[in-house]
Amino acid sequence: MTTTEPVAVASGGDVPAAPRIMAAWVETGGADLDAHLGVHGPLSLPTGNDAAWADRLVEAVRSSGLTGRGGAGFPTARKWDAIRAGHGRPLLAVNAMEGEPASVKDRALLSAAPHLVLDGADLVARAIGAADVVLCVAHDRNESAESVWTALVERDGVVPGDPPVRLLRPPGRYVTGEESALVAWLAGGPALPQFRASKSTPLTIRRRPVLVQSAETLAHVALIARYGPAWFRSAGLPDAAGTCLVTASGSVDRPGVYEVELGTPVGAILRQAGLEGPVGAVLVGGYGGAWLPGHRLDTAYAPAPLAAAGCAVGAGVLAVIPASSCGIAETARIAVYMADQSAGQCGPCVFGLPALAQDLAQLARGIGDRQTVMRLRHRLGTVEGRGACRHPDGVVRLVRSALDVFADDVAQHARCRPCLGWNRKPILPIPRSAPVKAGRRR
Repeated sequence: MTTTEPVAVASGGDVPAAPRIMAAWVETGGADLDAHLGVHGPLSLPTGNDAAWADRLVEAVRSSGLTGRGGAGFPTARKWDAIRAGHGRPLLAVNAMEGEPASVKDRALLSAAPHLVLDGADLVARAIGAADVVLCVAHDRNESAESVWTALVERDGVVPGDPPVRLLRPPGRYVTGEESALVAWLAGGPALPQFRASKSTPLTIRRRPVLVQSAETLAHVALIARYGPAWFRSAGLPDAAGTCLVTASGSVDRPGVYEVELGTPVGAILRQAGLEGPVGAVLVGGYGGAWLPGHRLDTAYAPAPLAAAGCAVGAGVLAVIPASSCGIAETARIAVYMADQSAGQCGPCVFGLPALAQDLAQLARGIGDRQTVMRLRHRLGTVEGRGACRHPDGVVRLVRSALDVFADDVAQHARCRPCLGWNRKPILPIPRSAPVKAGRRR
């Protein structure tokens, strides 16, 4: 089981480096405003509407190479450009929903460094001209909400001209954290993802543009504003700058949230977390991610190297299953959960995902055959790219990677000879599924 306790940075050389986002927690053990200011100092903020200041901040973030840490990895400054070029007074929405079951990085961040997130929100709101900010924490994340509320009280009146921040509690489901679903809920509708031909087109609420930023992205913005883009680029790779937060879990001694330099080998991160025994595979990116074989732990944790291995950073998850576990059974359990968590608004979700989950469950139990595998592969092709949102594509990616990475086991299971680990205690957490209730904002 993962913990929200943050730990020091894992660097490319397996030696902890100086922490960045988690500095206040590591150095002082506290997350209050005094500890935060003692480590990072105050922000340099403009007085009134200062276009030149806003331009400098945007260019600093552009030069830093910061990309969104919410999963998509879109260049942060380009996202701001689209909002600034539009009409109307924007709304800034801070996404701290964390519907991914294998991730606790938002919870760790809001526990350890809520003021970095709020600093980042303040900076971005001023840069894009937002009148107010909403910070969204899932309704079942009371500890995170309390940490944010305490931080807001501490900041009240400290910095004149701060845009007002409202703490909101959307329904805690897997798909609610998708930015179009979150904006749909903020507009008063159900929290369901919307079809978007291009993510470069800003989301709106009654023609008012909405910028959605992950909590971690905003924390990095607050640091770049203080220390500059060159400092940010001093960690990571030329094409993947900085650090990021990763939740390491599964078959490790010290599960938790680790701040790592992009480019650190996956194995180095997991050794920091106390890797146990022979590795069967690592789930990279979360439950809409993909499996990395145990013999590829030297893969650098960065977008390009992970893509070459068939994976992606995604939700910032590294979940280890040992060689004694059954990857097909673990994947089948996730597929059932993901089918239950679908938006339920198109055929690929309503019919395709349950069918995939059923085929995979039969294969895991050793009651499927070669026809089951052929049918499963065919269904993957009919579901992929046909959903109203990207949720079905994530399930397809996960299942397809399982069929490839665990190919030998797939062949044995299809001969009614399931591996010894198929009915062992599960490694990856599966929340208790509730009926689909998207929930409207009240």
